[in-house]
Amino acid sequence: MALHGLGKVTVGVPNVDDTIAYYIEFGLEHRGNGVFATRNGGEQLHIVHAPTRRLVELTVAADDPDDITAITSRLTGLGVAIEQNGTSVSAVEPVTGTIVRVAVRPRIVIEPAVLPTPYNGPGRIDRWGRAPFLTRTEPVRPRKLGHAVIGSTDLQTTMQFFTEGLGFKVSDYMGDKAAFLRCSAEHHNVLVMAAPVNFLHHTSWQVDDIDEVGRGAHAMLENNPERHIWGLGRHYAGANFFWYLKDPAGNFSEYYSDMDTVPEDELWSPEVLHGLQGLYAWGPPPPPSFLEPDDLAALMTGAHSTTG
Repeated sequence: MALHGLGKVTVGVPNVDDTIAYYIEFGLEHRGNGVFATRNGGEQLHIVHAPTRRLVELTVAADDPDDITAITSRLTGLGVAIEQNGTSVSAVEPVTGTIVRVAVRPRIVIEPAVLPTPYNGPGRIDRWGRAPFLTRTEPVRPRKLGHAVIGSTDLQTTMQFFTEGLGFKVSDYMGDKAAFLRCSAEHHNVLVMAAPVNFLHHTSWQVDDIDEVGRGAHAMLENNPERHIWGLGRHYAGANFFWYLKDPAGNFSEYYSDMDTVPEDELWSPEVLHGLQGLYAWGPPPPPSFLEPDDLAALMTGAHSTTG
């Protein structure tokens, strides 16, 4: 696959300082001026000012300039205006207004390599003594940006932009309401969902294992329980463990681990998932605010509240 993952998200918020403080605590490295880096992916988040919270820009990583040329041709064929400089091409997704940039970037290498976690199970003893996760005392720091979920008022047009224009592939559908799209070996890098207003639902950040999901969320909630949205649980689509929190602007942020992978040469048939199957395999039921964030009505009218 010419594309190999997400490079960066630029998120607009009305309360920049509070949101920067949140993502520092979330475990991202603040390099100044709202720019954050992950452990292995480099600079992958930029917080900027906007009247209402929104996904301003999404960068997709490609291997070489030939990939940029091919994407330029496909976008032009769809009638989408583009800007191209040889190593990147950018266009405005016509429904959500998000600038989507495809740029030549090196592939992310997870270093140091994550050692397999020894687990015990019925009839199987892989470890002795106390579980090794008990010795982890350092703050959780995400390895990389995994995916972003956006709401679109025209699902089919936004899907067409990502699939026919950029070359994303469909992994699974949630009925006729959403689609999981991938541009890497992971099950999804973008999920597009039908919504009454264009908005950013969440960004998702990969950590090492389920213990890191739990430790990260525990630390974030210890003094701020109001940040909790949904978790701990495991998705059906993608099979990843998850825990969702809410930043001060109202965007959700997810710690995740252990997602399904789909190598490019592997046959994969998308499923059409219905009802709760499209959301999770186990865990607490999703709260109404996960399905329809509390500020959607305000976003529809152009107003916004950063409280709650």
